[in-house]
Amino acid sequence: MLKPTIEFCTSNMHHGTEVLLDKYELDDTYETTEYGCLGNCGECYMRPFALVNGTIVAAESVEELDEKIQKFLVEEAENQAALDRLLDDL
Repeated sequence: MLKPTIEFCTSNMHHGTEVLLDKYELDDTYETTEYGCLGNCGECYMRPFALVNGTIVAAESVEELDEKIQKFLVEEAENQAALDRLLDDL
């Protein structure tokens, strides 16, 4: 199974997202990357965000972003499991 990919924008670090980058880099469960720009300048300027498996996850605070990333990953895993069950039944 592939590791979830969490991408951070260097330009978004002024919101404090470097704390999450450091946290996720230390956990082998995730594949993390830091880019100079992720091309989401409007989002980047306004609030903390990350790309999680290619989907923007944003929040009003770094703590909330961490929670939303975890929730997104759980929901994505549940959706994948449901799809796998459906395909197995075909």
